[in-house]
Formats: sequence, C-alpha cells, structure tokens
Amino acid sequence: MSRLVVHTETDPAQVIADTDDAAAIARLLAEVGVRFERWDARHALGIESDAAEILGAYAPEIARLKAEGGYVTADVIRLTPDNPDHPVLRRKFLDEHTHAEDEVRFFVEGEGTFYLHLGGRVFRTLCCRDDLISVPAGTPHWFDMGPAPRFAAIRLFTNPEGWVARFTGSPIAEGFPRHGE
Repeated sequence: MSRLVVHTETDPAQVIADTDDAAAIARLLAEVGVRFERWDARHALGIESDAAEILGAYAPEIARLKAEGGYVTADVIRLTPDNPDHPVLRRKFLDEHTHAEDEVRFFVEGEGTFYLHLGGRVFRTLCCRDDLISVPAGTPHWFDMGPAPRFAAIRLFTNPEGWVARFTGSPIAEGFPRHGE
C-alpha cells in the first residue's frame, strides 16, 4: 500500500505527516508541485513479460502522458532480487540528485520509495503497483528500491537519452530510513 511520511530535513525522527490515504498523498504532494495518482494496473503481466509487452499493455495511458507532458520516449525498468547488478543499481539511485526533466514513473508491479527534498522537508513516498508519480525537473530527490528489489515501472522522458542525473553532493539521504530495512 502506498504511503507518504513527511519528515523535517534536519531530524528524520520528526514526522510532520504520515498517511496511506491516496487522496491525502496526492494533495500533500501537489502542494509542493509533485503529481501523484492512483491508476489501475489492470493488465495481468507475468515475470516473463518483457518491456514491449508492458509498453503495449499501457499504450493508451502512455500516449495520454506523452501528449500532456511533451514526453518523447517511454521505457520499462524492471528489477528482481536475482538480478546480479541490483546492488550497484540500488547504490546509483541512493544519493540526492536532480534532473533537467520531470521524472515520471508508473508502477505496474512491486514497489520503491522516492524521497523528495523540498521546502525544509523530506517527503518519503512509498510507490506501489498502480501509482503514478511525476517529480518535477530540478527537484532534489533520491530513490530506494530496497535490498531485494522487485518492481516494474514505466518511465517517460523528454530527453531521448533517458535518465541523466545531476548529483547534489549532499549527504542528506544517509540520515533517512531505507526502503525495506
């Protein structure tokens, strides 16, 4: 189940808000310019489903998002605990960074946690199957897939080269609870 926990940036133990209500999550994130929606990941996809099958299953939704946001490419990221590169991939996303474009993800299976650093607060957002999140360009954030990742998410980009991070050099991510630990 999706969950949003809002912390002060200086004290991860100080919780400002904590909710698993999708409408409340959407409202609290909208207040800081982040889009969050619950969709219906209605297509039965198996572990053997490849990126083409996933993108085909959600083609109408992808087309709508592309039209709304000017996105030019979509792909699928899928990770499972048996992927030998998962520790390296997890580490890549754990440091605070920004992007020159929105970071748009629709979770079709599994879960992961986005941490958004905005206005003196950290919004720890657990995204699960059915969740769409769009982190605006320039937003300091990090992502944790956990020590045994299991998720598939559709990603949309305005830059055909895809995911390009600009790391902030801040150690803030080190002080917050990790996903799945």
